[in-house]
Amino acid sequence: MKLFLVLGAAAAAIAVALGAFGAHGLKARISSDMLAVWQTAVQYHAWHALGLLAVGLSAVDFKSPWMTAAGWLLAAGIVLFSGSLYALALGAPRILGAVTPFGGLAFILGWLAFAVGIIYARTSG
Repeated sequence: MKLFLVLGAAAAAIAVALGAFGAHGLKARISSDMLAVWQTAVQYHAWHALGLLAVGLSAVDFKSPWMTAAGWLLAAGIVLFSGSLYALALGAPRILGAVTPFGGLAFILGWLAFAVGIIYARTSG
């Protein structure tokens, strides 16, 4: 599905940029604990950007509404999980940490939807 290929590529580029920003721009400005939080956000962001690319590529051969659900769940996970960690690392109120587990749940559900989409899909070939 073209949309998830575009989202995945854009998310991967943003993850690289934010990783570089953390390594070069934030290192001297935030605590080592908060830098570790930033790095965790970047890692999950990057891995799930690759997941979006996998969903987009797989959706070409595996036609299923589960693939669409998987893509949106992975995208939501990036925003909720990584986004909340980025904000926390930059000093956002700690209550925002309550959002992070919902992003993690979106990641889990996204990967499960991806698996179900492959299992039950109509193949194009």
